[in-house]
Amino acid sequence: MSLRARVTIAVGAIVFGALAIVAAVVYPVVGANLRGTSDAALKQVAGNAPVIAGKLKKAGTLGQLVPFGSTQLQILPGATPGVANGFVGVTEHDALVARGADKPYFHDEAYGGVVYRIYTTQFDHQVGVLVRVAQPASSSATTQTALGWLLVGLVPAAAIGAAVTARLAASRVLRPVRQLTETVERIRATGDLTAQVETHAASGRRPDRKPGRRSSRRSSRRDTDEISRLGQAFAAMTAALNESVTAQRRLVADASHELRTPLTSLTTNIELLAERPNDPSAPTLAAAALAEAGELRALINDLVDLSRDGRASLHLEDVRLDLVAERVVARTARREPALRYELDCQPTLVRGDTGALERAIGNLVDNALKWSPPDGRIRVSVARGAAQGMVEVSDDGPGISAADLPYIFDRFYRSASARALPGSGLGLAIVRQIADMHDGTVEAIPQDQGAKFRFSLPDLDGQPELG
Repeated sequence: MSLRARVTIAVGAIVFGALAIVAAVVYPVVGANLRGTSDAALKQVAGNAPVIAGKLKKAGTLGQLVPFGSTQLQILPGATPGVANGFVGVTEHDALVARGADKPYFHDEAYGGVVYRIYTTQFDHQVGVLVRVAQPASSSATTQTALGWLLVGLVPAAAIGAAVTARLAASRVLRPVRQLTETVERIRATGDLTAQVETHAASGRRPDRKPGRRSSRRSSRRDTDEISRLGQAFAAMTAALNESVTAQRRLVADASHELRTPLTSLTTNIELLAERPNDPSAPTLAAAALAEAGELRALINDLVDLSRDGRASLHLEDVRLDLVAERVVARTARREPALRYELDCQPTLVRGDTGALERAIGNLVDNALKWSPPDGRIRVSVARGAAQGMVEVSDDGPGISAADLPYIFDRFYRSASARALPGSGLGLAIVRQIADMHDGTVEAIPQDQGAKFRFSLPDLDGQPELG
Protein backbone atom coordinates (compact mmCIF):
# COMPACT_ATOMS: atom_id res chain seq x y z
CA MET A 1 0.00 0.00 0.00
CA SER A 2 1.35 3.40 -0.95
CA LEU A 3 2.17 6.06 1.62
CA ARG A 4 -0.50 8.31 0.10
CA ALA A 5 -3.16 5.60 0.60
CA ARG A 6 -2.03 5.02 4.18
CA VAL A 7 -2.22 8.74 4.93
CA THR A 8 -5.70 8.88 3.38
CA ILE A 9 -6.97 5.93 5.41
CA ALA A 10 -5.34 7.16 8.61
CA VAL A 11 -6.80 10.68 8.32
CA GLY A 12 -10.25 9.33 7.40
CA ALA A 13 -10.21 6.88 10.33
CA ILE A 14 -9.02 9.54 12.79
CA VAL A 15 -11.67 12.06 11.68
CA PHE A 16 -14.39 9.38 11.72
CA GLY A 17 -13.38 8.24 15.21
CA ALA A 18 -13.20 11.80 16.55
CA LEU A 19 -16.59 12.77 15.10
CA ALA A 20 -18.16 9.51 16.30
CA ILE A 21 -16.98 10.29 19.84
CA VAL A 22 -18.35 13.84 19.54
CA ALA A 23 -21.68 12.51 18.23
CA ALA A 24 -21.89 9.95 21.05
CA VAL A 25 -21.46 12.79 23.54
CA VAL A 26 -23.58 15.40 21.78
CA TYR A 27 -26.62 13.20 21.09
CA PRO A 28 -27.51 12.34 24.74
CA VAL A 29 -26.52 15.81 25.95
CA VAL A 30 -28.88 17.47 23.46
CA GLY A 31 -31.61 15.00 24.43
CA ALA A 32 -31.14 15.86 28.11
CA ASN A 33 -31.19 19.57 27.32
CA LEU A 34 -34.42 19.23 25.32
CA ARG A 35 -36.06 17.27 28.15
CA GLY A 36 -34.87 19.83 30.67
CA THR A 37 -36.35 22.65 28.57
CA SER A 38 -39.63 20.74 28.27
CA ASP A 39 -39.76 20.07 32.03
CA ALA A 40 -39.09 23.74 32.78
CA ALA A 41 -41.99 24.73 30.52
CA LEU A 42 -44.29 22.27 32.31
CA LYS A 43 -43.27 23.68 35.69
CA GLN A 44 -43.89 27.21 34.48
CA VAL A 45 -47.43 26.36 33.34
CA ALA A 46 -48.09 24.59 36.67
CA GLY A 47 -46.94 27.73 38.48
CA ASN A 48 -49.59 29.76 36.60
CA ALA A 49 -52.35 27.32 37.61
CA PRO A 50 -53.90 29.61 40.30
CA VAL A 51 -54.41 32.34 37.69
CA ILE A 52 -55.79 29.91 35.15
CA ALA A 53 -58.12 28.23 37.69
CA GLY A 54 -60.26 31.31 37.98
CA LYS A 55 -60.85 31.39 34.24
CA LEU A 56 -61.64 27.71 34.19
CA LYS A 57 -64.26 28.15 36.95
CA LYS A 58 -65.99 30.86 34.97
CA ALA A 59 -65.90 28.70 31.86
CA GLY A 60 -67.11 25.65 33.76
CA THR A 61 -64.15 23.56 32.57
CA LEU A 62 -62.46 23.05 35.92
CA GLY A 63 -61.38 19.40 36.16
CA GLN A 64 -61.12 18.97 32.42
CA LEU A 65 -57.97 18.73 30.30
CA VAL A 66 -57.63 22.10 28.58
CA PRO A 67 -54.98 23.27 26.13
CA PHE A 68 -52.51 25.90 27.27
CA GLY A 69 -50.18 26.80 24.46
CA SER A 70 -48.30 23.64 23.45
CA THR A 71 -49.21 21.94 26.72
CA GLN A 72 -52.33 20.45 28.32
CA LEU A 73 -53.48 21.52 31.82
CA GLN A 74 -55.81 19.72 34.23
CA ILE A 75 -56.83 20.90 37.73
CA LEU A 76 -58.60 18.21 39.77
CA PRO A 77 -60.27 19.27 43.06
CA GLY A 78 -60.59 16.42 45.58
CA ALA A 79 -58.31 14.12 43.59
CA THR A 80 -58.79 10.47 44.40
CA PRO A 81 -57.35 7.39 42.71
CA GLY A 82 -59.39 6.33 39.71
CA VAL A 83 -60.42 7.41 36.23
CA ALA A 84 -59.90 11.09 35.44
CA ASN A 85 -62.02 13.28 33.18
CA GLY A 86 -60.61 12.86 29.63
CA PHE A 87 -57.04 11.99 30.61
CA VAL A 88 -54.93 9.33 32.24
CA GLY A 89 -56.27 8.02 35.52
CA VAL A 90 -55.24 9.37 38.92
CA THR A 91 -52.90 7.05 40.74
CA GLU A 92 -52.30 6.56 44.44
CA HIS A 93 -49.04 8.45 43.96
CA ASP A 94 -50.98 11.37 42.46
CA ALA A 95 -53.35 11.39 45.42
CA LEU A 96 -50.42 11.56 47.84
CA VAL A 97 -49.00 14.54 45.91
CA ALA A 98 -52.42 16.27 46.04
CA ARG A 99 -52.55 15.84 49.82
CA GLY A 100 -49.01 17.18 50.16
CA ALA A 101 -47.74 13.82 51.38
CA ASP A 102 -45.30 13.41 48.48
CA LYS A 103 -43.19 15.65 46.24
CA PRO A 104 -44.17 16.77 42.71
CA TYR A 105 -42.75 14.48 40.00
CA PHE A 106 -42.39 13.91 36.26
CA HIS A 107 -43.33 10.76 34.43
CA ASP A 108 -44.12 9.57 30.91
CA GLU A 109 -47.40 7.84 30.16
CA ALA A 110 -49.38 6.97 27.05
CA TYR A 111 -52.95 8.11 26.48
CA GLY A 112 -54.95 7.86 23.29
CA GLY A 113 -51.94 6.48 21.41
CA VAL A 114 -49.73 9.46 22.39
CA VAL A 115 -46.93 9.37 24.92
CA TYR A 116 -47.11 12.38 27.22
CA ARG A 117 -44.55 13.94 29.52
CA ILE A 118 -46.60 14.73 32.65
CA TYR A 119 -45.77 16.97 35.60
CA THR A 120 -47.88 16.36 38.70
CA THR A 121 -47.99 18.79 41.65
CA GLN A 122 -50.27 20.14 44.40
CA PHE A 123 -52.46 23.15 43.54
CA ASP A 124 -51.28 26.25 45.42
CA HIS A 125 -50.71 24.32 48.66
CA GLN A 126 -54.39 23.35 48.83
CA VAL A 127 -54.83 19.86 50.23
CA GLY A 128 -56.57 17.45 47.88
CA VAL A 129 -56.31 19.65 44.76
CA LEU A 130 -54.12 18.20 41.99
CA VAL A 131 -52.53 19.96 39.03
CA ARG A 132 -51.27 17.97 36.03
CA VAL A 133 -49.49 19.58 33.08
CA ALA A 134 -48.76 17.39 30.05
CA GLN A 135 -46.94 17.72 26.76
CA PRO A 136 -46.44 15.12 24.01
CA ALA A 137 -43.01 13.63 24.48
CA SER A 138 -42.72 13.23 20.71
CA SER A 139 -41.93 16.94 20.28
CA SER A 140 -38.53 16.56 22.04
CA ALA A 141 -37.98 13.09 20.63
CA THR A 142 -38.56 14.36 17.09
CA THR A 143 -35.88 17.01 17.48
CA GLN A 144 -33.43 14.54 19.01
CA THR A 145 -34.18 11.98 16.29
CA ALA A 146 -33.56 14.57 13.60
CA LEU A 147 -30.27 15.42 15.25
CA GLY A 148 -29.37 11.72 15.36
CA TRP A 149 -30.01 11.25 11.66
CA LEU A 150 -28.03 14.42 10.96
CA LEU A 151 -25.08 13.07 12.93
CA VAL A 152 -25.36 9.66 11.26
CA GLY A 153 -25.07 11.32 7.86
CA LEU A 154 -22.57 14.00 8.87
CA VAL A 155 -19.94 11.78 10.55
CA PRO A 156 -19.17 9.48 7.57
CA ALA A 157 -19.54 12.38 5.12
CA ALA A 158 -17.04 14.47 7.07
CA ALA A 159 -14.68 11.47 7.34
CA ILE A 160 -14.87 10.87 3.59
CA GLY A 161 -14.31 14.58 2.92
CA ALA A 162 -11.30 14.62 5.25
CA ALA A 163 -9.89 11.50 3.56
CA VAL A 164 -10.28 13.04 0.10
CA THR A 165 -8.68 16.28 1.29
CA ALA A 166 -5.85 14.32 2.91
CA ARG A 167 -5.27 12.38 -0.30
CA LEU A 168 -5.07 15.59 -2.34
CA ALA A 169 -2.81 17.21 0.25
CA ALA A 170 -0.64 14.08 0.45
CA SER A 171 -0.28 14.06 -3.32
CA ARG A 172 0.98 17.63 -3.19
CA VAL A 173 3.18 17.24 -0.12
CA LEU A 174 4.63 13.89 -1.20
CA ARG A 175 5.33 14.96 -4.78
CA PRO A 176 8.98 15.82 -3.96
CA VAL A 177 9.30 12.46 -2.18
CA ARG A 178 7.91 10.70 -5.25
CA GLN A 179 10.34 12.55 -7.48
CA LEU A 180 13.19 11.63 -5.12
CA THR A 181 12.08 7.99 -5.21
CA GLU A 182 12.02 8.04 -9.01
CA THR A 183 15.53 9.51 -9.00
CA VAL A 184 16.75 6.78 -6.64
CA GLU A 185 15.19 4.08 -8.83
CA ARG A 186 16.76 5.64 -11.91
CA ILE A 187 20.17 5.71 -10.22
CA ARG A 188 19.75 2.09 -9.16
CA ALA A 189 18.77 1.04 -12.68
CA THR A 190 21.42 3.00 -14.56
CA GLY A 191 24.20 3.32 -11.96
CA ASP A 192 24.50 6.99 -12.93
CA LEU A 193 25.41 8.79 -9.69
CA THR A 194 25.49 12.14 -11.50
CA ALA A 195 21.68 12.15 -11.92
CA GLN A 196 20.29 15.47 -10.74
CA VAL A 197 18.28 15.36 -7.51
CA GLU A 198 15.58 18.04 -7.35
CA THR A 199 15.22 19.88 -4.06
CA HIS A 200 12.30 22.13 -3.17
CA ALA A 201 13.45 24.94 -0.94
CA ALA A 202 10.71 26.76 0.89
CA SER A 203 12.57 30.05 0.63
CA GLY A 204 11.86 30.09 -3.11
CA ARG A 205 8.10 30.20 -2.61
CA ARG A 206 6.11 33.37 -2.93
CA PRO A 207 4.92 34.53 0.49
CA ASP A 208 1.20 34.26 1.21
CA ARG A 209 -0.23 37.70 1.92
CA LYS A 210 -3.54 36.53 3.38
CA PRO A 211 -3.39 37.07 7.16
CA GLY A 212 -5.80 34.24 7.87
CA ARG A 213 -3.44 31.62 6.45
CA ARG A 214 -0.16 32.62 8.08
CA SER A 215 -0.01 29.71 10.50
CA SER A 216 -0.83 27.12 7.84
CA ARG A 217 1.76 28.68 5.53
CA ARG A 218 4.40 28.47 8.27
CA SER A 219 3.50 24.81 8.82
CA SER A 220 3.70 24.15 5.08
CA ARG A 221 7.10 25.82 4.95
CA ARG A 222 8.37 23.66 7.80
CA ASP A 223 7.18 20.53 5.99
CA THR A 224 8.74 21.72 2.73
CA ASP A 225 11.97 22.50 4.57
CA GLU A 226 12.12 18.93 5.88
CA ILE A 227 11.53 17.49 2.41
CA SER A 228 14.03 19.94 0.94
CA ARG A 229 16.60 18.88 3.54
CA LEU A 230 15.95 15.25 2.62
CA GLY A 231 16.56 16.01 -1.05
CA GLN A 232 19.67 18.05 -0.29
CA ALA A 233 21.02 15.32 2.00
CA PHE A 234 20.45 12.70 -0.69
CA ALA A 235 22.05 14.92 -3.34
CA ALA A 236 25.08 15.42 -1.07
CA MET A 237 25.22 11.67 -0.43
CA THR A 238 25.13 10.79 -4.14
CA ALA A 239 27.75 13.46 -4.86
CA ALA A 240 30.02 12.05 -2.14
CA LEU A 241 29.39 8.52 -3.37
CA ASN A 242 30.11 9.54 -6.95
CA GLU A 243 33.31 11.23 -5.83
CA SER A 244 34.30 8.10 -3.89
CA VAL A 245 33.54 5.79 -6.82
CA THR A 246 35.41 8.08 -9.20
CA ALA A 247 38.38 8.18 -6.84
CA GLN A 248 38.34 4.38 -6.55
CA ARG A 249 38.23 3.95 -10.31
CA ARG A 250 41.04 6.44 -10.73
CA LEU A 251 43.04 4.68 -8.03
CA VAL A 252 42.52 1.29 -9.69
CA ALA A 253 43.48 2.70 -13.08
CA ASP A 254 46.56 4.46 -11.71
CA ALA A 255 47.54 1.44 -9.63
CA SER A 256 47.23 -0.92 -12.60
CA HIS A 257 49.42 1.43 -14.62
CA GLU A 258 52.05 1.71 -11.90
CA LEU A 259 52.04 -2.02 -11.17
CA ARG A 260 52.45 -3.01 -14.80
CA THR A 261 56.08 -1.80 -15.13
CA PRO A 262 57.60 -3.50 -12.06
CA LEU A 263 55.57 -6.65 -12.69
CA THR A 264 56.82 -6.81 -16.27
CA SER A 265 60.41 -6.27 -15.18
CA LEU A 266 60.10 -8.80 -12.36
CA THR A 267 58.56 -11.37 -14.68
CA THR A 268 61.31 -10.84 -17.26
CA ASN A 269 64.08 -11.31 -14.71
CA ILE A 270 62.46 -14.45 -13.28
CA GLU A 271 62.01 -15.90 -16.78
CA LEU A 272 65.70 -15.25 -17.54
CA LEU A 273 66.68 -16.95 -14.30
CA ALA A 274 64.49 -19.93 -15.15
CA GLU A 275 65.94 -20.25 -18.64
CA ARG A 276 69.62 -19.74 -17.66
CA PRO A 277 70.08 -20.71 -14.02
CA ASN A 278 73.85 -21.14 -14.49
CA ASP A 279 74.37 -17.84 -16.28
CA PRO A 280 77.08 -15.67 -14.62
CA SER A 281 74.60 -12.77 -14.46
CA ALA A 282 72.11 -14.82 -12.43
CA PRO A 283 73.02 -13.19 -9.08
CA THR A 284 72.53 -9.76 -10.64
CA LEU A 285 69.15 -10.78 -12.03
CA ALA A 286 68.12 -12.25 -8.68
CA ALA A 287 69.13 -9.06 -6.88
CA ALA A 288 67.17 -6.99 -9.37
CA ALA A 289 64.14 -9.25 -8.95
CA LEU A 290 64.32 -8.92 -5.18
CA ALA A 291 64.58 -5.14 -5.48
CA GLU A 292 61.58 -5.04 -7.78
CA ALA A 293 59.65 -7.31 -5.40
CA GLY A 294 60.48 -4.86 -2.60
CA GLU A 295 59.18 -1.98 -4.70
CA LEU A 296 56.00 -3.93 -5.39
CA ARG A 297 55.56 -4.65 -1.69
CA ALA A 298 56.01 -0.96 -0.82
CA LEU A 299 53.62 0.06 -3.59
CA ILE A 300 50.99 -2.43 -2.43
CA ASN A 301 51.33 -1.21 1.16
CA ASP A 302 50.84 2.36 0.00
CA LEU A 303 47.76 1.36 -2.01
CA VAL A 304 46.29 -0.37 1.02
CA ASP A 305 46.83 2.77 3.09
CA LEU A 306 45.16 4.91 0.45
CA SER A 307 42.18 2.56 0.16
CA ARG A 308 41.33 2.65 3.87
CA ASP A 309 37.96 4.01 4.82
CA GLY A 310 39.11 7.38 6.11
CA ARG A 311 37.97 8.22 9.64
CA ALA A 312 36.48 4.77 10.21
CA SER A 313 39.99 3.30 10.43
CA LEU A 314 41.30 5.85 12.96
CA HIS A 315 41.94 5.07 16.60
CA LEU A 316 41.86 8.53 18.17
CA GLU A 317 43.71 9.27 21.37
CA ASP A 318 45.83 12.02 22.93
CA VAL A 319 49.21 11.96 21.19
CA ARG A 320 52.48 13.76 21.97
CA LEU A 321 53.38 14.93 18.47
CA ASP A 322 56.94 15.82 19.52
CA LEU A 323 57.59 12.28 20.78
CA VAL A 324 56.26 10.79 17.54
CA ALA A 325 58.59 13.00 15.50
CA GLU A 326 61.55 12.05 17.70
CA ARG A 327 60.88 8.34 17.16
CA VAL A 328 60.67 8.81 13.38
CA VAL A 329 63.93 10.77 13.23
CA ALA A 330 65.74 8.25 15.45
CA ARG A 331 64.63 5.37 13.25
CA THR A 332 65.66 7.19 10.06
CA ALA A 333 69.05 8.14 11.55
CA ARG A 334 69.78 4.50 12.30
CA ARG A 335 68.90 3.56 8.73
CA GLU A 336 70.76 6.46 7.04
CA PRO A 337 73.45 7.64 9.46
CA ALA A 338 75.46 9.56 6.82
CA LEU A 339 73.10 12.58 6.86
CA ARG A 340 72.83 15.20 9.57
CA TYR A 341 69.58 15.46 11.51
CA GLU A 342 68.53 18.58 13.39
CA LEU A 343 65.63 18.14 15.77
CA ASP A 344 63.80 21.02 17.50
CA CYS A 345 60.69 19.75 19.28
CA GLN A 346 58.43 21.50 21.75
CA PRO A 347 55.92 19.47 23.81
CA THR A 348 52.79 19.42 21.68
CA LEU A 349 49.63 17.46 22.44
CA VAL A 350 47.16 16.63 19.69
CA ARG A 351 44.32 14.15 19.26
CA GLY A 352 44.86 11.59 16.57
CA ASP A 353 45.89 8.12 15.52
CA THR A 354 49.47 7.45 16.64
CA GLY A 355 50.26 5.00 13.83
CA ALA A 356 48.82 7.26 11.12
CA LEU A 357 50.67 10.32 12.42
CA GLU A 358 53.93 8.36 12.60
CA ARG A 359 53.39 7.22 9.01
CA ALA A 360 52.74 10.78 7.81
CA ILE A 361 55.83 12.23 9.51
CA GLY A 362 57.86 9.24 8.32
CA ASN A 363 56.81 9.87 4.71
CA LEU A 364 57.83 13.53 4.98
CA VAL A 365 61.22 12.55 6.41
CA ASP A 366 61.68 9.85 3.73
CA ASN A 367 60.85 12.40 1.06
CA ALA A 368 63.48 14.76 2.48
CA LEU A 369 65.92 11.85 2.65
CA LYS A 370 65.37 11.01 -1.01
CA TRP A 371 66.15 14.54 -2.18
CA SER A 372 68.99 15.41 0.21
CA PRO A 373 72.59 15.43 -1.07
CA PRO A 374 75.07 13.03 0.60
CA ASP A 375 76.27 15.69 3.05
CA GLY A 376 72.89 17.35 3.47
CA ARG A 377 70.82 18.15 6.55
CA ILE A 378 67.27 17.17 7.42
CA ARG A 379 65.63 19.56 9.87
CA VAL A 380 62.52 18.49 11.82
CA SER A 381 60.73 20.86 14.16
CA VAL A 382 57.55 20.48 16.23
CA ALA A 383 55.87 23.53 17.70
CA ARG A 384 52.51 24.74 18.98
CA GLY A 385 50.96 27.46 16.83
CA ALA A 386 47.61 29.21 17.09
CA ALA A 387 45.42 26.28 18.20
CA GLN A 388 47.56 23.99 16.04
CA GLY A 389 50.33 21.50 16.42
CA MET A 390 52.80 21.82 13.56
CA VAL A 391 55.52 19.55 12.23
CA GLU A 392 57.94 21.06 9.71
CA VAL A 393 60.38 18.95 7.70
CA SER A 394 62.94 20.65 5.45
CA ASP A 395 65.94 19.48 3.43
CA ASP A 396 68.89 20.83 1.39
CA GLY A 397 67.78 19.28 -1.90
CA PRO A 398 67.02 20.97 -5.23
CA GLY A 399 63.63 22.23 -4.06
CA ILE A 400 60.25 22.17 -5.79
CA SER A 401 59.71 23.80 -9.15
CA ALA A 402 56.73 26.08 -9.66
CA ALA A 403 55.35 23.69 -12.30
CA ASP A 404 55.36 20.73 -9.88
CA LEU A 405 54.07 22.55 -6.79
CA PRO A 406 50.29 22.20 -7.49
CA TYR A 407 50.56 18.44 -8.09
CA ILE A 408 53.02 17.05 -5.58
CA PHE A 409 50.26 15.73 -3.28
CA ASP A 410 48.40 13.96 -6.12
CA ARG A 411 48.44 10.18 -6.29
CA PHE A 412 51.19 8.69 -8.45
CA TYR A 413 52.48 12.14 -9.42
CA ARG A 414 56.22 12.15 -10.02
CA SER A 415 58.12 15.06 -11.41
CA ALA A 416 60.48 14.59 -14.35
CA SER A 417 63.49 14.63 -12.03
CA ALA A 418 61.90 12.09 -9.66
CA ARG A 419 61.24 9.39 -12.23
CA ALA A 420 64.81 8.15 -12.02
CA LEU A 421 64.55 7.77 -8.24
CA PRO A 422 62.89 4.93 -6.34
CA GLY A 423 59.32 5.49 -5.16
CA SER A 424 55.73 5.16 -6.28
CA GLY A 425 54.52 8.73 -6.04
CA LEU A 426 52.12 7.84 -3.19
CA GLY A 427 54.03 8.98 -0.12
CA LEU A 428 52.90 12.61 -0.13
CA ALA A 429 49.36 11.61 -1.19
CA ILE A 430 49.18 9.45 1.94
CA VAL A 431 50.37 12.40 4.04
CA ARG A 432 47.57 14.56 2.66
CA GLN A 433 45.01 11.81 3.29
CA ILE A 434 46.13 11.46 6.90
CA ALA A 435 45.97 15.23 7.36
CA ASP A 436 42.42 15.29 5.97
CA MET A 437 41.40 12.41 8.23
CA HIS A 438 42.57 14.46 11.25
CA ASP A 439 40.96 17.75 10.06
CA GLY A 440 44.46 19.09 9.50
CA THR A 441 46.46 20.42 6.57
CA VAL A 442 49.73 19.79 4.80
CA GLU A 443 51.51 22.23 2.52
CA ALA A 444 54.74 22.54 0.59
CA ILE A 445 56.70 25.74 1.11
CA PRO A 446 59.31 26.51 -1.61
CA GLN A 447 62.61 27.91 -0.39
CA ASP A 448 65.77 29.29 -1.96
CA GLN A 449 67.45 25.98 -1.26
CA GLY A 450 65.62 22.78 -0.57
CA ALA A 451 61.98 22.37 0.33
CA LYS A 452 59.91 22.62 3.50
CA PHE A 453 56.72 20.69 4.28
CA ARG A 454 54.38 21.81 7.06
CA PHE A 455 51.99 19.28 8.59
CA SER A 456 49.42 20.92 10.91
CA LEU A 457 46.83 19.41 13.25
CA PRO A 458 44.39 20.95 15.74
CA ASP A 459 46.03 20.73 19.18
CA LEU A 460 44.41 20.29 22.57
CA ASP A 461 43.87 23.21 24.94
CA GLY A 462 46.51 23.59 27.63
CA GLN A 463 50.03 22.31 27.90
CA PRO A 464 50.62 18.57 27.96
CA GLU A 465 51.53 16.92 31.21
CA LEU A 466 55.15 15.77 31.12
CA GLY A 467 55.96 12.62 33.00
